[in-house]
Amino acid sequence: MMSQTALPLRAVVFDLDGTLLDTAPDFVFVLNRLREEEGLPPLDATLIRNTVSDGARALVTLGFELQEDEEGFEPLRLRLLELYSEHLAVKSGLFPGIAGLLEFLQQQGLAWGIATNKPELYTTPLLAALGLQPDCVICPDHVSERKPHAESLLLAARLLDCKPQQILYVGDHQRDIACGINAGSPTVAAAYGYVHKDDDVNLWQADHIVRQPEDLLPLVRQYIG
Repeated sequence: MMSQTALPLRAVVFDLDGTLLDTAPDFVFVLNRLREEEGLPPLDATLIRNTVSDGARALVTLGFELQEDEEGFEPLRLRLLELYSEHLAVKSGLFPGIAGLLEFLQQQGLAWGIATNKPELYTTPLLAALGLQPDCVICPDHVSERKPHAESLLLAARLLDCKPQQILYVGDHQRDIACGINAGSPTVAAAYGYVHKDDDVNLWQADHIVRQPEDLLPLVRQYIG
């Protein structure tokens, strides 16, 4: 329950991949398609899923055991992104329970938004393909400092006409929680997301941890009394 001294909740802002949307199936397809083009067998889907939140560079490293400064890395990264742009909303969708949460927020007159490290080039068409219309979308293109810097949430607060302390920020990566902490927002660690097996969500210092997306709605209900 929100403490007596806390400000009233005005918005819920989500990280995108692994928090709001389950985009891993499309990344699994794309990375394995690229490996197929390079004459390699497919990787286990779970390995790819747990790397999605780290972005295209991490996927190339996973898929080809190459580092950014090694020869051949950049052509593979560019090809991966090309394939992804052609396949970004085929199997992606809201996690279970999220549609109901968004409907509840609308009924309560609360805003919802996205603060992601996914470039606008991919975020905008993905949201459009899924018919989602957030009240704000913050991508790396809109800030000078990516998460874990607070700038994404501070910009979200300005666009939503509220204070950062009135935004509940949900993310599946330690940098998301750090962003929320740095902005002064209450945070929720989405342990159901793309969390590396070696990561301990309990060490992220989030205000809350949810193990399944369906648990977000009752948590938000607590914040609005």
